[in-house]
Amino acid sequence: MLERPHIEAVGDHRYLARVRQSEDIVEIRVRATPSVIARLTNDESDETRIVQATVAYLITRQRADDLPAELDLDDVAAAYEGFEDHLRRGLTDSAADPDPT
Repeated sequence: MLERPHIEAVGDHRYLARVRQSEDIVEIRVRATPSVIARLTNDESDETRIVQATVAYLITRQRADDLPAELDLDDVAAAYEGFEDHLRRGLTDSAADPDPT
């Protein structure tokens, strides 16, 4: 099972995601524009959860160290068909079950 990415807000809709990969920590900078957040949720406080869910989504599809060092959520949404629906479902499911462990 993959470890959940650690997300740190660094300001202005920008985040630093840290993902453990074997013995290494991979860092990925993520930008979440208000427009993509608005498409994914009605609650702006979900922005950090959206970034975390996005990074988790990506690392189930490829190694963290194969991802670009900088990501924009708009680009992820454009590159992966069904990404937005998948993320919305995940946010709804996690809201219904706040402790998925």
